Amino acid sequence: MIPRVYRIEHRREEYPGTFTLEMSADRGRPVTCDPGQFNMLYAFGAGEVPISISGAGRRDGLLVHTIRTQGLVTAALERLKEGEQLGVRGPFGQGWPLDLARDSDLLIIAGGVGLAPLRPVVYSLLDGRGRARRTQLYYGARRPEERLFRHELNQWGRAVSLVQSVDHADSDWPGHIGVITGPLQASRINGPETIAFVCGPELMMRFSIRVLLESGVPASAIFLSMERNMKCATGLCGHCQWGPRFICKDGPVFCYKDIQPWFQIRGL
Repeated sequence: MIPRVYRIEHRREEYPGTFTLEMSADRGRPVTCDPGQFNMLYAFGAGEVPISISGAGRRDGLLVHTIRTQGLVTAALERLKEGEQLGVRGPFGQGWPLDLARDSDLLIIAGGVGLAPLRPVVYSLLDGRGRARRTQLYYGARRPEERLFRHELNQWGRAVSLVQSVDHADSDWPGHIGVITGPLQASRINGPETIAFVCGPELMMRFSIRVLLESGVPASAIFLSMERNMKCATGLCGHCQWGPRFICKDGPVFCYKDIQPWFQIRGL
């Protein structure tokens, strides 16, 4: 429950209002994180907020988080500069089940900032820690300039099948225009032999899951990362209770089969 002090080594703006911090521990060994886990980031004098890990977790000893500014704490984190400090608690939660993707087709479906928790999955596949028979990455954003990790997407496209879609673009945009479920629905999905990792706005995840189920992907092979108001990150405070489960302790990555009844309740 006590934050460790980390120092910001690198700061990069992805696009206005969204930025990535690479941090190192001031003392002690750096933590190791599994793809899909999260940390509580503490801005001194402002409070703390749960943020998914968006780096490899083991590379260079750096802890990486991609943050969208949407409140007092994230605004305080956005004002931090390289060399300044913040507190970190974690890692917490259950991550992506990469072991289940072995000898299967892996579908990675991300919307907006939802690519951040899935970035460590891509890293795991590229460096050999994860394995899948075939990997397809579908990424949707509002505009071309509002895509995360644009400097890496072209590199990823050489290793995995990459499909990008944006809601709005001019004539220079070579990719798909419209919601990401459009190209997903048009693709050939080998349903019984596919496992899917999904993260993004809940509306986007609902429609993506519908396409996957219609394509024959079992509910037990669909995994999604949920967001709720997490405070303690250990399941004690009850802020993130979701049906009989806690997002912080039992998630944030869930199997769709296990949470299907709760996921279908509007506003829950």
